[in-house]
Amino acid sequence: MFRSQVLRQLARSARVQAPRVAAAAPHNAARPFSSAPARLNKGTNPEDDIENATTSSEPGASGDHEGQYARTQDDIRVEYPEEKDLPRSLPVQGRGGSHFKRTLATFSLDGRVGVVTGGARGLGLVMAQALVASGADVALVDMNREEAQRSAQQLVDTFKEENPDAERLPKVTAHFCDVSSPTSVNQSLAEILKVHGKVDNLVTSAGFTENYNAIDYPHDRMQKLWGVNVDGTYMYAVAVAKHLMERKAPGSIVMIGSMSGSIVNVPQPQAPYNAAKAAVRHLASSLAVEWAHAGIRVNCISPGYMLTALTKKILDDNPELQKQWTSLIPVGKMGRPEDLMGAVTFLSSDASNYVTGADLRVDGAYTCT
Repeated sequence: MFRSQVLRQLARSARVQAPRVAAAAPHNAARPFSSAPARLNKGTNPEDDIENATTSSEPGASGDHEGQYARTQDDIRVEYPEEKDLPRSLPVQGRGGSHFKRTLATFSLDGRVGVVTGGARGLGLVMAQALVASGADVALVDMNREEAQRSAQQLVDTFKEENPDAERLPKVTAHFCDVSSPTSVNQSLAEILKVHGKVDNLVTSAGFTENYNAIDYPHDRMQKLWGVNVDGTYMYAVAVAKHLMERKAPGSIVMIGSMSGSIVNVPQPQAPYNAAKAAVRHLASSLAVEWAHAGIRVNCISPGYMLTALTKKILDDNPELQKQWTSLIPVGKMGRPEDLMGAVTFLSSDASNYVTGADLRVDGAYTCT
């Protein structure tokens, strides 16, 4: 099988390099595989663009474009805004109304209680809305309790507007938590259990990114980033898993990773964030195995570039980033937060009963190239 693959590759190479007037070489006419080193005839044809694009040429020989879309740029620096500077998020309109389209009953979250960390705005708020629209009661957990309270009320108001004949309104509550603090995590979960009585689902959406080149990234900011993205994900998952095991109840935990856990984003430098999201992705796999015996499923969603209110603010300040990002996405467009609603509902519901340890990438095929 290896020999046939090599022959096919050599045949394709021969077709590409042959003059256009020549017929493609037949499959069985490919030269035998050889380990002899290729001869580099430098200077034989200095105008040959193909030769100039290989390692036999000097850097820049084929033009200024060499590698320009595959490198980070040190001049791009984005610090995560202070809480007072974060843009507000609103529930999505027209996504959670009553309908008569037939679908699987296993997608329903009726009777479930979900917790969404980082649920006051952005992706967390939209995914919380997906749980509410699917029948769950939800606890929004955030550093900004007031913003979480406003968002909780907006979710209820939106549900009432879109479901005027609903017999029951969802119970949506707001809770303060610094997910990087074990004490704060335990206190917030205790408060949620007091209000809701139980927890069945967890979505760990609390997290943030910053763009710094690695050499200049302040150590205290790096620790904060890992503390929220990695420690916070781990600690809240463990707290909910303990609760589920004490109840002897099954449950679903959905960790929000990023395509950055699988690739290196360009042109903005963000090595610590990429490493943090890689940790989240593998944490989901590891805990899925460790907790499988208890019926606790753990999966990861890895979004690509999503146009949240915060992302829009960043792109308004760096308009060239948007062009570079979309040029690298096979579908040619950024995603919208509501593109995650189906994914989080699927992984939270019984429709994914045999899915655990998975990484669901919602990235417009970015990581395929």
